[in-house]
Amino acid sequence: MISPNDNGFSDADIKGLKLAFSQHCSTANEATSSELGTALPPANYRTGLHFNKGAGIHEQRIPPGGIWMESPVDVKGKGIARSLDWHLATMASNDREREEITYKLLECLPRSVLASLQRRMTPLLQFDVVGALPTELSLFIFTYLPAASLLACSLVSKRWHTLATDQVLWRRLCYAHGWEWRTDVAAPTPWDGLGDADPADAVIREERDEDEGMGDEEEDEDEGSGEGAGDVIDFIGDDSVDWTSMPMNIDDIEAQGLSHLLIPITSAAAITPISRITSQHGVLPRSAHLAPDYKLLHQTHVLLHNRFCQGAYRRRILPGADAGGHSAAVYCLWLWTYPAGLDGRSAPLQVLFTGSKDRTVREWDLRTDRVRRVVGELHDSSVLSLCVSSDFAKSGDGEEALASEPSRAGFLVSGGSDRRVVVWDLGKDKLVKVLQDHLDSVLCVRVDSGRLVTCSKDRTVRTYGFPSLKPQFVFRAHRAAVNAVSVVGDVIVSGSGDRSIRVWNANTGTLISTFEEHHARGIASIEFKPPYLLSGSSDMHLRMFDIASSQGWSTNPEVNTIPSSTAPTLTSLTSHAQDNIAMIPGQGMAPFFLHSSLTRSMSDTPRPDANTVVCHACGSHGLAARREQERHTHLVRSVALGEEFAVSGSYDLTIKVWDRKTGALVADLNGGHTGRIFCVGFDCTKIVSCGEDQRICIWDFSHGIDTSFIKL
Repeated sequence: MISPNDNGFSDADIKGLKLAFSQHCSTANEATSSELGTALPPANYRTGLHFNKGAGIHEQRIPPGGIWMESPVDVKGKGIARSLDWHLATMASNDREREEITYKLLECLPRSVLASLQRRMTPLLQFDVVGALPTELSLFIFTYLPAASLLACSLVSKRWHTLATDQVLWRRLCYAHGWEWRTDVAAPTPWDGLGDADPADAVIREERDEDEGMGDEEEDEDEGSGEGAGDVIDFIGDDSVDWTSMPMNIDDIEAQGLSHLLIPITSAAAITPISRITSQHGVLPRSAHLAPDYKLLHQTHVLLHNRFCQGAYRRRILPGADAGGHSAAVYCLWLWTYPAGLDGRSAPLQVLFTGSKDRTVREWDLRTDRVRRVVGELHDSSVLSLCVSSDFAKSGDGEEALASEPSRAGFLVSGGSDRRVVVWDLGKDKLVKVLQDHLDSVLCVRVDSGRLVTCSKDRTVRTYGFPSLKPQFVFRAHRAAVNAVSVVGDVIVSGSGDRSIRVWNANTGTLISTFEEHHARGIASIEFKPPYLLSGSSDMHLRMFDIASSQGWSTNPEVNTIPSSTAPTLTSLTSHAQDNIAMIPGQGMAPFFLHSSLTRSMSDTPRPDANTVVCHACGSHGLAARREQERHTHLVRSVALGEEFAVSGSYDLTIKVWDRKTGALVADLNGGHTGRIFCVGFDCTKIVSCGEDQRICIWDFSHGIDTSFIKL
């Protein structure tokens, strides 16, 4: 065993190593000389014997023809180790011999040297397989990663950072969610001066039966003055956080102790807050027409999602009657975005339309929170419902050719308690037509795919071509007021005070499916986004289910159960194409098929288990473990459905945000209204609500973030 000393090796060790090595060299050189002739030593090579006075012995030098360029006789420890390492490695004839020689040398070294060698050798053992591939193949591998993994990969190396931040990857993730970059970006206008509000006393209403129709509340509500409707009311969230100076990356978030504000979500849990920061009173101007940054777009949407989950919003109220607002209760609202190029604008403009008991429709500029236009003298009484659309049918689709081309700005459609349906051209700012076919209050109007659908207290649903307004069908199957309708493509869904939901074929006017006793009381509101249907009712509950698979959730844990043998089942016909999904047949009606373009993957739908119960009407599964305090405590008057959330507004003065997939309560918004809430709407940046107190509240989740590049 070789024993090291302070100089590396003892004299006896050095002598033994040199002696053994010189003998090995002599044997090798003799073999070489016999074949190739005698090799002359280099000029700096010393021959003969050297007398070591300290040890009192003679040492044999390397004979002529050796390979040492300089004798290591005078060097101890590390010097001879380095020389031996080089010479032995040179003499080895193959990798196996070099491996054995190297191992023998490593056995001779102290542990501290071995540790240092290990650190130096580690980079030699690492090989970047993905980074070494052609860029196209590397990007193809990265397409299988979610956003959180891409962010982690960007921290590995410069090569991986370049790959993980490639716009192709992030554009793919954004398109999977339907998130689009708005290329025609203009510098936003800051908000105007903001005032305070004077909250009014809460309005308490007696319990009554709303099954017959949702227009009854106008008959017994107070007019109100509209005073106290100011602008910014408050800020809800963590007061310790300055949302206008959010950190730029994940490391900064952790360093500042803000990690608790970022709520993990599937496939996009890692979040980098956005670097485009705004001032306290609005968005700072910046240059327009930026190149699309899909990573920024994705991270902005994820940050907004987390703010919804955190309930971090700033609430403001649009001006009241004294500043040009409504002078009575506000029944309905609609968010609308004008396309770029109208009225000389280089960028789209988002506005809000509201309808009121004061018989007018007002258009609000959400950049300034001021009224842009008042459409009045169209209704003789309350405006109960409205919508805006530019989705016109082509003349070749059974529509008559119009005298002039429809305006790109869109058409405003409103329905009122005066039985009228009014159509207004927003681009030309003129009346198109007034329809008076219903026999009672018009409770809901909707437009999609070149078709106008209206419903009324007279228990009927009517359809018209759009924008020709040519009558098409009248549906009369409901036994009570039809409070809400929703239309997507060729499918019309109606909800009634008779507690049923009915599905109609818009092309033929036939009833496709009926869901009786869908709620314990009359259905007040519905929204259909295939294949999901969300409904709110006088029974104070919400219900959301997948029409194609009959699965979903409900806030009511007391849904009756039935044997699985009697539950409705999907019906399929071989005559239909494979890309069609059969809807549940109702009450003996023929099965109906939704085209796959109107559906999404059913794999994320909650499956029934021991904790679920089955609806005896439609077979959908509701979560039984619903906490009592989560549900609404009064009629659910309005619902809105998005890609990730469902929003409900109730007569209990609250707005609740629910997870669309699971039905879990995400946020509970209160304090904005002092009267019953009549309508809610939302997009990825905000929730808008209106109600009996004449207030129009905007619950802004995008404060402090530049969202001008998001297509709304």
